[in-house]
Amino acid sequence: MAEAGFAAVCEFHYLHHPVGGGTYADPAELSRRIIQAAGETGLGLTHLPVIYEQGGVDGRALAGGQLRFGSTPEVYARVLEGAGRGLADLPDAVLGVAPHSLRAVSRGTLDRVAGMTGGPVHIHIAEQVAEVDEVQSAWGARPVAWAVENLPLDRRWCMIHATQMEPAEVAALARTGAVAGLCPITEANLGDGIFDGPGWLDAGGGFGVGTDSNVRISLAEELRVLEYSQRLGRKARAVLADGRSTGRLLWEEAARGGAQAAGRGTGRIEVGQWADLLALETSDLRLEGLAGDQLLDAFAFAGRDGLVSDLWSAGRHIVRGGRHIARESVETRFRATMRRLREGL
Repeated sequence: MAEAGFAAVCEFHYLHHPVGGGTYADPAELSRRIIQAAGETGLGLTHLPVIYEQGGVDGRALAGGQLRFGSTPEVYARVLEGAGRGLADLPDAVLGVAPHSLRAVSRGTLDRVAGMTGGPVHIHIAEQVAEVDEVQSAWGARPVAWAVENLPLDRRWCMIHATQMEPAEVAALARTGAVAGLCPITEANLGDGIFDGPGWLDAGGGFGVGTDSNVRISLAEELRVLEYSQRLGRKARAVLADGRSTGRLLWEEAARGGAQAAGRGTGRIEVGQWADLLALETSDLRLEGLAGDQLLDAFAFAGRDGLVSDLWSAGRHIVRGGRHIARESVETRFRATMRRLREGL
């Protein structure tokens, strides 16, 4: 992620328990592994333990691989407490909560969970048509409309994906101050649909951009797919432009909204903000002679792997000459782990 241009990550952390369910001796064991990785790599971390209670709005039990996600509110509180202790050694870390979705968490838990920390609250909302239909059938309203009416939405909340919204929902959700958490590569890969970018921006909404499924980790491509999906849906060009070039709008709005989603003091370069900074390899032929908006446009629409020459996370210089400072040791361990998994050990 750092080599691709991400200085920080909102870790929407599902995996809490051993295979088959149950809990580790320390319920926050796997959160601590994430925290250890953040410490080793220097990547900024907003840790968001997920509470996942049921297999659908009808309350059906979890099964199979979902058992590793499932927690009661009581177990979840212990995960959250342990994660909070683990984060104490990371100076710029943030702890938030993540009720997975309206279909995977009970109404009672939704009422409780936002108050369990003072940090960000992330929730999957209206990602796919089937999800919208399921919630509407059970609760009498579409997910976004229900959330606006029933949840204490404000700037702490990040509504992930939000690809299935009607115009009135777009406007109502934007008015709450909640930020949209977009993962355009994943949304395209899963066939989720197209986020209403122009409507959202016209309503004053902010958005952040993240990398979700690991099909592809590329900041440039996330920005590119976001704009190209708008063009395909509207049969128009330069859809997300407002006097700023498309590349500049994508960059500035994603930085601002990403900082909000992460609860992180960054997103702009000024005194008092965390120094999350990125340098591009402007000697690359794709960027030759470019500056300002043209440089940002070229990064977004012609960008490839390797264009990030240096990256700082809260002032930590963790990418130098295009390579993460711990790449060799991390890569060696990763290859060994994958070999063990393939061999079933």
